Amino acid sequence: MSTSGNDGAAKLDTGIPHSARLWNYWLGGKDNFAVDREVADQILAMVPEMVASARADRAYLGRVVRYLAGDVGIRQFLDVGTGIPTADNTHEVAQRVAPSSRIVYVDNDPMVLAHARALLSSHPEGKTDYLDADLREPSKIIEGARNTLDFTQPIAVTMLGVLNFVPDDRDAAALVQQLVDAIPAGSYVAISHPTTEINGEVMTEALRLWNEGPAAKMVLRTAEQVKRLFGGLEMVEPGVVSCSQWRPDKGNEGAEAVPHYGGVGRKP
Repeated sequence: MSTSGNDGAAKLDTGIPHSARLWNYWLGGKDNFAVDREVADQILAMVPEMVASARADRAYLGRVVRYLAGDVGIRQFLDVGTGIPTADNTHEVAQRVAPSSRIVYVDNDPMVLAHARALLSSHPEGKTDYLDADLREPSKIIEGARNTLDFTQPIAVTMLGVLNFVPDDRDAAALVQQLVDAIPAGSYVAISHPTTEINGEVMTEALRLWNEGPAAKMVLRTAEQVKRLFGGLEMVEPGVVSCSQWRPDKGNEGAEAVPHYGGVGRKP
């Protein structure tokens, strides 16, 4: 469950870069430290497309949530690996479509925890909650989410840019499966994941730079590896594609591919 803001401040290490804060920097946010900006700029020097990739991933989240809340009628969301709040967070997008939507955010970054109040704003007809938990603790996530979500009704689990911190393919798939096992038929899972299959040379170099540092190690996966993370779920069209090309908004159908895959699967 959530810890207090003071506990979060005590754990906050401003000397080690963190992916959530790099992402925040690339998205134009101010919730980052000098060490984050230094690494982010080094990566940008090699992969200037990273800003476009970060924004495409964020826009993908918005399209996924609008699709699930609007076209499918999902009213419950479990956002694992929330990141630092920016514009159009999950609850804002979902509650614009359906004010009664209930959202649980999950992250283990103390800086995200410090900003949890921004995430806990909610339309009065719905509800939001925040769990201080790690992706590798699916039972803790499920137990905590039960306080807000009804596990007898469909739930959408979003895991954007987090499974790349689980190096072993089998471990990553097992973590997804444990969450899938807890949600009922008619639920959905959305994943985004960086890859070397697009802009491969520069993405490989950026990965090397990141993994040589003190932060949590990362892996990039192929489209086939990302598909396997969905296990036995039924893939929603168009399957696993560059996230900029997953059900693009009208007028943006020709969006350039970014080195970030996205896909959505339904539990039959």
